[in-house]
Amino acid sequence: MGILTGYKVLDCSIAMAGPFAAQRLGDLGADVIKIEPKEGEWQRHAPAGGIKGNKINVSFLSLNRNKRSLAVDLKSEDGQTIIRQMASQADVFIQNYRPGVAQRLGVDYESLSALNPRLIYVSMSGFGEDGPYARRPGQDLLLQAMSGAMLSAGRDGEAPRAAGQYLVDAVTAYCAFEGVLAALLHRERTGEGQKVEVNMLDAITTLQMQELSVFTVGGKPQTRSAEPHAHSYIRAPYGTFATQDGYLALAMPDMAVLARELEQPALLDYADEAAGWNHRDEIFRLVREAMTQRTTKDWFERLNVAGIWCSPVYGYAELVADPQIAHNGTFVEYDHPTEGHVKTPGFPIRFTKTPARVERGAPLTGQHSAQILREYGFDADRIASFEAHGAIVCGEQA
Repeated sequence: MGILTGYKVLDCSIAMAGPFAAQRLGDLGADVIKIEPKEGEWQRHAPAGGIKGNKINVSFLSLNRNKRSLAVDLKSEDGQTIIRQMASQADVFIQNYRPGVAQRLGVDYESLSALNPRLIYVSMSGFGEDGPYARRPGQDLLLQAMSGAMLSAGRDGEAPRAAGQYLVDAVTAYCAFEGVLAALLHRERTGEGQKVEVNMLDAITTLQMQELSVFTVGGKPQTRSAEPHAHSYIRAPYGTFATQDGYLALAMPDMAVLARELEQPALLDYADEAAGWNHRDEIFRLVREAMTQRTTKDWFERLNVAGIWCSPVYGYAELVADPQIAHNGTFVEYDHPTEGHVKTPGFPIRFTKTPARVERGAPLTGQHSAQILREYGFDADRIASFEAHGAIVCGEQA
């Protein structure tokens, strides 16, 4: 029994942020129904890395475990009848439609909360439901660009670089996940549902609580260096440095200790806190020159013993093989009916009495349509009529 066992979630979202949030709820035991078009959700047809899989691509597989699929035409009268009846019994409804779409489909907050005042209705968007940017596309890279974060790292004068993951999508997903849990707690106390709004711009902005406060409260400008310093608001040396055979990340060391371990006495000229800010480029160059003299393993062992914060720079191969990752059980493995053996990131939140687990892999399109509709009160004849009229797809069984 997961901690959210018994809660019913209708996931009408697409792409990454919404499905990822809904998957986290499913991981904790909620019964998550993926409401998708008859041809399948957009992510089924947009494989990251071009990895298409057998019947389910890896992108969809990674974001939709612990869900069942109902394939339904929400533009049809029958489809809207189905969703209204399901929403009247559900606990959570998640959507990230473009502005105005929810109203046209009759699944906006006002319509569904009138049917079910206890409903937690989650509306996710790129920039907010209204305002000057409401109709802009909410895509991860575009929001990273607007967030200001790209200009906190790298070289002055060079093109800013994006994060190495779909950062804004992931942060937004976790904001929605957190919002659902808080709203459910409120409902447990008061009996009332509510609307929860999450947008990508606010999510990535508030993630930078410390950096932006340094700017707005402390008045310190965001200034990149000539050398590729890793963050404009942290003193040098702070960044990644090439070694004989790879890279090592170095964070805010004691300059006297670093000078000794790198055998770079010139670093002693910069051994006070102010120098770390005012002479970032000079410090970076001295450290860069020294780091090429040994391997990553040699430097890590030497500097780690000296109490200097450092880490080898991993690729995915090294991450997956890391002993701490193995010890933590960070990845889960299971067999999928069509995609074979799956190894994928697991559950970042651990509960001693109600652990998360994989109950089912990502579903085929409409795989559970008939089963779901029976549970929500539609008899076999009505379900057959819906299918005959094209309102739903009852997909193949995995």
